[in-house]
Amino acid sequence: MNHFIHPKNQGKLKDADGVGQAGNPVCGDIMKIYFKIKKQGKKEIVSNIKFETLGCATAIANSSVLTEAVKGKSLEEAMKITNKDLIRALGGDVPKLKIHCSFLALEAFHKAVKDYRGRINKKKK
Repeated sequence: MNHFIHPKNQGKLKDADGVGQAGNPVCGDIMKIYFKIKKQGKKEIVSNIKFETLGCATAIANSSVLTEAVKGKSLEEAMKITNKDLIRALGGDVPKLKIHCSFLALEAFHKAVKDYRGRINKKKK
């Protein structure tokens, strides 16, 4: 409940390096993830991350937990985060009907990484 009542990293991030959005037409949840990358040698570190979520309490809590889990990690490390990691961070007591929210948060993040990679590849050309 804490991540729903007091979500971390909520809002839009101007000049984001990567942006991804995922939604579920059945429940109506929509999540948008924004992040900035800071290069440390060859590593790409998520220096800042924010989210905008329109949805239920579990969707907002998963978005908040995802941003906390990813912030400060390399993209390589962040891409290894699973829905079980998010559920565990929420105390492990997410109702079965709401587990899809953890997958949705990860999908939005993965789309943001894909967007970032696409922008990088475009700059190289």
